[in-house]
Amino acid sequence: ILVANDNFTSGRFTSQAYENSRTLKHLETEAGVKFNFSTDSETSFRWLFLPNDYSLLSSYENENFVKVLPLGWGIFGWCNRWVIIPVFKFLENHFVSYGIIIFLLTLVIKIVLLPLMFSSFKSQAKMRVLKPQIDAINEKIPAEKAMERQQATMKLYKQAGVSPMGGCLPMLIQMPILIAAFRFFPAAIELRGQSFLWADNLATYDSILELPFSIPFYGDHISLFCLLMCLTNLAYTKVTMASQSASAPGMGFMMYLMPVMLLFMFNDYPAGLCYYYFVSTLITVVMSFVIKKFCIDESAILAKIEANKKRPQKNKSRFERMLEEQMKKQQQK
Repeated sequence: ILVANDNFTSGRFTSQAYENSRTLKHLETEAGVKFNFSTDSETSFRWLFLPNDYSLLSSYENENFVKVLPLGWGIFGWCNRWVIIPVFKFLENHFVSYGIIIFLLTLVIKIVLLPLMFSSFKSQAKMRVLKPQIDAINEKIPAEKAMERQQATMKLYKQAGVSPMGGCLPMLIQMPILIAAFRFFPAAIELRGQSFLWADNLATYDSILELPFSIPFYGDHISLFCLLMCLTNLAYTKVTMASQSASAPGMGFMMYLMPVMLLFMFNDYPAGLCYYYFVSTLITVVMSFVIKKFCIDESAILAKIEANKKRPQKNKSRFERMLEEQMKKQQQK
């Protein structure tokens, strides 16, 4: 890091990749400082040569030093600084193997997010037990009366005390941590040169086979952690879609396509990142199996929904009345 003690007044930065190279670039910088050539004035600079370590960079008074690390903007950077990095550093002080550290970090995150995951699966179970009643509404009301069909469906949801967005919202809340990890592992210098299992260096891809040719958008090697990550994603997709394919057959193809796309996207990414996503998905598969098998009783959920439907309904809110009026007007048109 080059620091001008009297600040820089301007700067121009250029970056150009070398031909036939995916990693090497030519970088050039021009920066200006205030300087009076007519007097004996002087200006001073400081050079700092140090690793891109978060703890070290944050120990300096200049808060801009930490920005050298691309930890993400907004809530993603916040998740890295206040959640992932502190847990990672704590585990680093107690364990030697970074493979074990990543596994334990993933397990801690999954345990913390377990209530959200349970809420999501419970909401999905509610939607499954309501499906026969929704199908009955669709059979009773023709497709030409889309507004009337939607009103009847929303009325059923309200009577049963079920939110159609209940399964999506908990998963959406988990996204910041998922994206934060995507930024953290490639930027973690602690993983550089660290081996685990077959991976010689967790900071780069773990090639188990060099191909004699290059596949477009994939590369000229096979990364095993990336392959395992995609296979576990396929398994999780199969488990998830088993109960949803009947109601949303068009989504099945898209859900199965995503793991295949990840195979092409992540083949060049660091082994530490692919290993994290592999372990994360594997733990999710195990947790989802345990929750569905031992923690969710769909017959009890149905009985509770039927009991909710018999309770006196609350008065409609102003927003609900306004929405209903708009739907009626739209239906009349």
